[in-house]
Amino acid sequence: MKTKIEILNKKAKFSYDIQGLYEAGIQLNGTEIKSIRNNDANIKDSYCIIIDNEVFVKNMHIAKYKLSMIENYESKRDRKLLLNRSEINKIQKMIQEKGMSVIPTKLFINNKGFAKLEIGIGKGKKLFDKRETIKKRESQIEIERTKKGE
Repeated sequence: MKTKIEILNKKAKFSYDIQGLYEAGIQLNGTEIKSIRNNDANIKDSYCIIIDNEVFVKNMHIAKYKLSMIENYESKRDRKLLLNRSEINKIQKMIQEKGMSVIPTKLFINNKGFAKLEIGIGKGKKLFDKRETIKKRESQIEIERTKKGE
């Protein structure tokens, strides 16, 4: 029985207006994949940067695997994302606009067993935009309640 591993960044969709999504592989070391399979990872405060035409995710926390013998393990090290050159070029063009950021939205294991990171290119929301999002969500919940009541 396979369980679906999916670690979400709920703060990303609330704080950013996501305009484009890309799926990237992650360059992992040692037992990091085992920690991800145990749901011992967190992408809440992480972000992506581009250095020398390579995309890196910063501040992504992958806990040390409990049975690992590695002594000098860094849980929040920079990890390289594996993307095509054309995808990296598209991302670079999109973030040239003012206020655009690259944010990890989901960390998951695909069907082949590889760890993948879904990254989104988005613009940061202002406070009034966040309030509008909350109002839309609450109105949608109210509509669902009235449909169930009928």
